[in-house]
Amino acid sequence: MSPAPRPAAWALLLLAPALLLLLASCGSGRHATRELTERERDSVIARSSLPGAAVVGRALAVSDRMERRATNMDSLGR
Repeated sequence: MSPAPRPAAWALLLLAPALLLLLASCGSGRHATRELTERERDSVIARSSLPGAAVVGRALAVSDRMERRATNMDSLGR
């Protein structure tokens, strides 16, 4: 007959898988997020209740109008 395992061996058999599972679940600390573009950040600010947010919103609206105007001007030349 084989000798009965010692309590330390049982502890190692139970602790090793738990430790491996714990280490495997630890991430690198980096999250899969993407950076916001300048336009997206400005849009978030414009919708916030920060002081001056309305001005940012109006600036975005003017920028959009100017972009549409430039696109229309470009399409006239074709």
